[in-house]
Amino acid sequence: MEEGEQRILAQSEELGRRLRARGMTLGTAESCTGGGLADVITDVSGSSDYFLGGIVAYANSVKERLLGVEQAVLAAHGAVSEPVAVAMAEGVRRALGVDLGIGITGVAGPGGGTLDKPVGLVYVALASPTGVELRRCQWVGDRITNKRRSVEAALELILAHLEHLCYN
Repeated sequence: MEEGEQRILAQSEELGRRLRARGMTLGTAESCTGGGLADVITDVSGSSDYFLGGIVAYANSVKERLLGVEQAVLAAHGAVSEPVAVAMAEGVRRALGVDLGIGITGVAGPGGGTLDKPVGLVYVALASPTGVELRRCQWVGDRITNKRRSVEAALELILAHLEHLCYN
């Protein structure tokens, strides 16, 4: 196992410990990572104690239908945007009935980028009972690297939230 994979597994294990200790549940809504976050979360034995599921919403129609992302938001801001990441996180939280919902949307590359939304631009949002936290990331790498870094950013966001948890 390479160093990056070991780091991600260690983050996933720590995430599991923190969620289990707080009796909290998690769900994922992923676009550009294609289920990669759900994959690394479920690499940990016993993850069914806290991980209820994930929705890979690659198409806008799936974002609308399963996550409740409004078509008007997609039209106004595009799929790769802060409002869509937030709507995905809130939508998966509602859809799965979880304590924490994470939404990831971005341009993994190598194509699909524009001047306004270049390859490597990713938004990660976390919806919780206290509100929403958002991170904007700009990666410089190939498709696989951009996806892996986005998964790591999501894990880091959830871990940071749980570290500073003031409720439950």
